[in-house]
Amino acid sequence: MSETSVYDVVIVGGAVTGSSVACHLAAEPGFSGRIAVIEKDPSYQRCASALSAASIRQQYSTAINVAISMYGIEFLRAIGDRLEVNGDRPEIGLVEQGYLFLATEAGRDVLVENHAVQIAGGADVVLEDPAELVARFPWLNVEDIVAGSFGRSGEGWFDGYGLMQAFRRKARSLGVDYLADTAVSVSREGDRITGLGLASGRTLSVGALVNAAGGGGAALARAAGLDIPIHVKKRMIFTFSCADRVERCPLMIDPTGVYVRADGRDFLCGWQPPEDQDPDVVDDFDVDYSFFEDGIWPILANRVPAFERIRQKAAWAGYYDMNLFDHNAFVGQAPGYANFYLANGFSGHGLQQSPAVGRGLAELIADGQFRTLDLSPLSPARMLENRPLIEKNIV
Repeated sequence: MSETSVYDVVIVGGAVTGSSVACHLAAEPGFSGRIAVIEKDPSYQRCASALSAASIRQQYSTAINVAISMYGIEFLRAIGDRLEVNGDRPEIGLVEQGYLFLATEAGRDVLVENHAVQIAGGADVVLEDPAELVARFPWLNVEDIVAGSFGRSGEGWFDGYGLMQAFRRKARSLGVDYLADTAVSVSREGDRITGLGLASGRTLSVGALVNAAGGGGAALARAAGLDIPIHVKKRMIFTFSCADRVERCPLMIDPTGVYVRADGRDFLCGWQPPEDQDPDVVDDFDVDYSFFEDGIWPILANRVPAFERIRQKAAWAGYYDMNLFDHNAFVGQAPGYANFYLANGFSGHGLQQSPAVGRGLAELIADGQFRTLDLSPLSPARMLENRPLIEKNIV
């Protein structure tokens, strides 16, 4: 007979989003229940939190994403105070060196529209013409560029693995149980999730279930009787050194979508493949170096002539859980369920959105409403209502 344990809240997925939910829920003054986090890979070697470019920006096209990142940057700046455990203050190496979105004539209007949304949300972002861009970044080729949008503060990059581990340590210090196991079945009675079956044979009786399973989120939702359009896409990151100095390089997004940023003395870059070369993947972490040599490098060398003389270094691949409905996450109560909550489909934004999403879901579970920041625009109900919230700035 399998062992059955009773938990008030079970969170499937122990990476940055799941651990943020657990941490914030355990700290909620009005909540005193038992919390378990199920994590199939406690080494976290293959999780997106450990393999992504780990950046934060306010340069989005939707007001809710701007607000989430405004909250997120303040959280990251104060992480030592917020996630301290017994005098151990986490350090995530936050570098606020900005994002730079470049536009040709074809992209000017979208850049201007997005800038208005960002300014309205309080972001410190400036629009600059080619002359101003070259004055700020003398190494930049702007011959086909008509404008650039630069984040002067509040944007940059950090140690994503460190943020995840800081949430995890804090959650454990607050009494959260972490179980190294895999969810394989979901029990449901009417509109309520009642239990979770694990690969070990253990059964959990649940008061509420949170789906923060990343690339496994769609499978877990299906097990509960819900289809969500989350697709697992492979993304490759390449690093290189440069013989010439390229000072103060922000995270720069070329009009082609190729991105690059400083990584200490080196550089880190990537690109979203064309749709017809971007299949769903299950277990493929292979790196295609020709993708860099034939696709990324020529674009970078054109945009930054100094990048003609580089030496390729480490490269790796990881997964995005892409929401193909509108490239925004599903955050909130699943439609038709009384106690099933989603945190899925972050489409590459999960690390930077984890502080706000973790706090928001904790408030929703504990109090039935968002208090700190209204995340209702990301409600999963928009999927059934065919009400997409389109995010244009996907990197």
